[in-house]
Amino acid sequence: MNEPVETIYFGGGTPSVLSFSDFEKILYALYSIFGENENREVTLEVNPDDLTPDYLSIVKFFPFNRISLGIQSFDNRELKLLNRRHNAQSAIQAVERLQQAGYGNISIDLMYGLPGQDEKIWAETLRQAIDLQVQHISTYHLTYEEGTELHKQLKEGSITPVDEEMSNRLFEILTDMLTATGFEHYEISNFARAGFQSRHNTSYWNGTHYLGIGASAHSYNGFSRQWNYKTLVPNYWTSGCEIEILDEKTKYNDFIITRLRMMKGMDLNELTALFGDSRKTRCLQRAQKSMVSGLLIYEDNRLRLTRKGVFISDSIMRDLMD
Repeated sequence: MNEPVETIYFGGGTPSVLSFSDFEKILYALYSIFGENENREVTLEVNPDDLTPDYLSIVKFFPFNRISLGIQSFDNRELKLLNRRHNAQSAIQAVERLQQAGYGNISIDLMYGLPGQDEKIWAETLRQAIDLQVQHISTYHLTYEEGTELHKQLKEGSITPVDEEMSNRLFEILTDMLTATGFEHYEISNFARAGFQSRHNTSYWNGTHYLGIGASAHSYNGFSRQWNYKTLVPNYWTSGCEIEILDEKTKYNDFIITRLRMMKGMDLNELTALFGDSRKTRCLQRAQKSMVSGLLIYEDNRLRLTRKGVFISDSIMRDLMD
């Protein structure tokens, strides 16, 4: 690859199980191949319970300048439901430990739409996150993945999912509380204080090329997507990866999905440059229904979701896709 590497992200699993020597080998290889860059964003995902003083001393030795904590909730009942090893207090301590160590770019993940969750519980979790003065918050609605314990409990009827009305209300509380306290809602699921948008994730949404290293890692070069095999044995090192060559239709649909996720919206000048005038015309025609319904706004040659549109963004995107 001849393109500069602007961000590095250790995640997509549990990188906090890596030892000092593991980090040393990986980062030495990365910097040997791609060179030094003092402005590079280097993120490490960490579970709160792994962030002991000893482990923090390892992390501090390496050039990580952004830490992402998978907290999910500050409610102990919810954490138990999610089978998380940490509790609310240890999550708070993990953030404070990072701050005391000098980290000024901390992101936390939170989850809403959990069984039994109501406005009060969710607001308390958000209030705790705000009080901790982190720079970035990523939020995700619970999905019931087949094969998980929560999916099993759902099928057995031992838990009841929140309804759509409650989900919308929880999202409204999320948006109101975070924007009122200085966070910018810059992407459907992400909020950041000024200057602290995730450069790495924003690259995905802007169509920047990326290289995935390790089991299950994905790569994209503008013409194809590649993904590595899920396990390291028996033949990971000799089997290469699977590849999907992207046709024009797929590229266009990917453009719709990624660009419309950003609150700044989709630049139709870029759409025209990549796919031609006819696709822009068709896109605007398909967008008319959502514009009339107050779900999309068209201004400055951009299409962007309204606050109302964010709730049903998936269906709006489907309407615009080929």
